[in-house]
This record gives sequence, structure tokens and C-alpha cells, in this order.
Amino acid sequence: MTSNADLLRRRDAAVPRGVATAFPIHADRAENSELWDVEGNRFIDFAGGIAVLNTGHRHPRVMEAVAAQAARFTHTAFQVAAYESYIALAERLNALAPFPGPAKSIFFTTGAEALENAVKIARVATGRPGIITFTGAFHGRTLLTMAMTGKVVPYKRPFGPLPGEVFHVPFPVPQNGVSVADSLKALDFLFAADIGPERVAAIVIEPVQGEGGFHPAPAELLQRLRGICDQHGILLIADEVQTGFARTGRMFAIQHSGVAPDMITVAKSIAGGFPLSGIIGCAEIMDRVEPGGLGGTYAGSPLSCAAALAVLDAIETEGLCARADAIGLSIRSRLEALSRRNDIRPIAHIRGPGAMIGFDIVKADGHPDRDATAEITKKALREGLILLSCGTSGNTIRILVPLTISDTVLTEGLDRLQRALAC
Repeated sequence: MTSNADLLRRRDAAVPRGVATAFPIHADRAENSELWDVEGNRFIDFAGGIAVLNTGHRHPRVMEAVAAQAARFTHTAFQVAAYESYIALAERLNALAPFPGPAKSIFFTTGAEALENAVKIARVATGRPGIITFTGAFHGRTLLTMAMTGKVVPYKRPFGPLPGEVFHVPFPVPQNGVSVADSLKALDFLFAADIGPERVAAIVIEPVQGEGGFHPAPAELLQRLRGICDQHGILLIADEVQTGFARTGRMFAIQHSGVAPDMITVAKSIAGGFPLSGIIGCAEIMDRVEPGGLGGTYAGSPLSCAAALAVLDAIETEGLCARADAIGLSIRSRLEALSRRNDIRPIAHIRGPGAMIGFDIVKADGHPDRDATAEITKKALREGLILLSCGTSGNTIRILVPLTISDTVLTEGLDRLQRALAC
């Protein structure tokens, strides 16, 4: 039998150390919210492949749709011979787009590709170069999306120089002492000191920051940004790569604010584990790029488009937006109860809409405890729970459990989390 230790040795010899793996286990099979490693150990998955598995591992609808597509053809390149599943998926997403007027959608392979192409579209549509993002943001690992990402370590430090005309504004996080007023004041300073608003193509924001610590963007901020963009002819882009497809209790997290963006970037859970990303945008903006300016050899894979159509069916028929709210309520209630106990590591700032839940591990004085957070994720694995951390201080525990998890397995997972948090 192949062991985790054997595979780890082979990995170290064959795979560069630049791609890190959180835990020394190797997957063998998975089903819904459970995963088994090559040694037969069972784990409850509270990571969901980093927000990719809102519909769980191997959802029956998704597997059936992919198998049916694979029996017909697996690839043509959409730019060579188009296919119905791409068009049908665009139609479905256009109908779901949370902004008025007609929409159009285009598909790629990764979240970073979606963000880069959104910038390309914004620059063509406005004739401007500048991009504004936020501290703590994560938008990808390509050179442009690294520049957009608001975190140096580990994403930027050794890889410069990075593309120019990308600027950052502080993201409002009350526990970090940054308010919405502070963010807006910094934006005013940016306009005065570094780039005038007439040179800005787009402001890009995650409605809930992912890697930055699961901090929701206040509705007030999003509303004010919409007004500033309208005033100066700037496009507002919602990065929904991690927040989309029912994770927050709505199809898209921006819907909680009532703000209509000009474009939405999507990926991760759009296709139930198959690689797919895209941009949904106002049709007039999306059509500004000339034919041939957008695309990619694998962009909008027919297998992934078939999977994504099945994901949308599952979200609708299984009521996964409402399920996200119910799961989130269960998790937050359990965490609130744990935060009042003295035999649990100190917990603070429980947050997040729907089932996109984050909370901080802190010291007795309330300061971030990065070391304790790392130990908790390791202890969780020993308890049979896959659990990830994040945040600019490395002290946020994030929960991205599949929305298809049963109540029984969810309770079991929360029990394991409680044991991992015990002092």
C-alpha cells in the first residue's frame, strides 16, 4: 500500500518546494464533504478545496454531466469550433447577473485569468490604465494579479518588478483600526497624490475578502465606491472568485449590499471541481474589445461548462443559498458558545455572511496569535478535520464546508473543531 510518507518523499524529489501543501496527507477518494487519504484515514472537509466545492466532492449531477460530455467530445477550442454548453452557461449567468440591462459572459480557466481579462476589458472600455484594489486582497499569482494582491508575503516579495499603474487603498477592518471613512479618505489621498480619477479604469474589490481574512466589505463602502465610480467614469469590478455560487447565502456576495457592479469575476465553485472561470459584465462594456482580443486555448472547456450547468441546477433545486444561511447559523452559534468558555483557545471576531465563516485566534491581550492558529490546524488534522487558516496576521480560521454537507457530518465536524480548539 502506498503511504503518505512514501508519497511525501516522492513529492519532495519531484515537485518544486515553491508549491506548498498545507498537510502531509495525500487524497485517495472523496465524497460530498468527506475525504479519505491513501492510508484509509477519513477526514471531514472544512476547506472545500479552498472554496471550490460548494456542491461537494463528486456531486452526482456534476459527475453525470461531465461523463455525458466526455462521451461526445472533450475539446475543440471555443475559438475554433464553438459548442452549446459554453453558450448555455453564458445565458444562465447573464440571467443571474445582479445588474440592470443586458449582460454577456466569457469564460477562462483560472481566477487569475478572469481578473487579468477583466482589467483588459476595463482598460479598453475606458481608455485608461489605472487599477485600484485593497490591502489584504488576493486576486491571483500571475504578475498582474500579484500586483493587484494586497499582501507581500508570500505572494510578491521575491517576484518583482511587478506591473505598474496598480494602487492599493486600506480595506476597512474595525479590529485593525481601519474604518470606512479611513478607506475613503485614503482613496481621496490617492487621487490627489498618485493617480487622478480620470486615469483610473477600474476599482476591484472582493465583497468578502478571502485570503485577507474573511472580512466582509461594508455595504456603506460598496455604495460609496459605486457613487465614486459613477462620478468619475470608473468601472466597479466585484471579484467573486471565492464568494460566488451560494457561498454567502446569495448567488453572488455583492447582492447583500444592493450595489450593482459593472463586471463580476467568477471561478472556484462555478464548476464543482473542474477548472473554469469567467467574467459576467454589462453587455456594452464586454463588447468593447475587438474580436481576437480575448480567449484562450482551454478557456471555457466543454467538460467544465457542462459541470457548471449542473452546479447551477444543484444550487437551484437543492436550495443551496438557503442551506448556506442555515449552515452558517449553526457554525456561528457553536463558535459563539465556544468563545465564552475558558477551556478553549481565545476566539474573537466571528464573522462572515452565509457559510463563509471566519474567526480569529488571539492571545489573552487580544493580539493575533499566529503560532496558536498553526497548531490548531495541525491538531484539527489529527482529529480528522481539514481546516485552513488565512489573514494578514495569519491568525484567522476559515470555514468553507461544502453546502451539501449533512447535518450529521456538520455536527461531527464541529465536534472535531471544538477538540482542536481546546487548550
